[in-house]
Amino acid sequence: MLRLYFAPGNASLAPHLLLRELGQPFELVPVDRDRGAHRSPDYLRLNPNGLIPVLEDGDLVLYETGAILLHLADRHPASGLLPPLGSAARAQAYKWLCWLSTGLQPTMGRWFYPERHLPAQFPEAIAEIKTLAEARAGELLDILDAEFARHGGPWLLGEQFSAVDPLAFMMCRWTRGLQRPARSLPHLGPYVQRMLARPAVQGLWAAEGLQAPYV
Repeated sequence: MLRLYFAPGNASLAPHLLLRELGQPFELVPVDRDRGAHRSPDYLRLNPNGLIPVLEDGDLVLYETGAILLHLADRHPASGLLPPLGSAARAQAYKWLCWLSTGLQPTMGRWFYPERHLPAQFPEAIAEIKTLAEARAGELLDILDAEFARHGGPWLLGEQFSAVDPLAFMMCRWTRGLQRPARSLPHLGPYVQRMLARPAVQGLWAAEGLQAPYV
């Protein structure tokens, strides 16, 4: 049995969505961040970084969202959630997964939690971190929007839904509080609506106890 440790709306949302797309049995294990459960000794034995998510797959304990997405897609090759190994399309999947994980995701982290980067006695500088993070997020969203304009397909890799789309969708959701969120861009807006129409996404909200607006 696959077991995903999650918190509602956190970085676990992408692998949770992919598990639902796969239609395989899995168990959701809630991690109460408000009570500091992600810093408990039991959880730190799973992920010493104290971050969510963690996937247990038998004896395998895996953290890092991107790694979990790749593992799930590789574990179920018949699902077609990644292009063929060694292909140019597969390389593009790696590129976008890394780009989202190392570019947009940490940028949004700075926007959500600017106070983590400076002591509290520097409120103006903390506010500036948030402002700069929003500006950078806007630049990155433009790059993502331009990719959809370039290939004209419905999904991030083009015509085929892939393991990268849950991560892209999660990032689009995280921008919903920006002045210029993903849903407002000419190509990302329709992409978000296509994602929202997927049955796996529709089932995810209730499972995580999330309320509208979703994006």
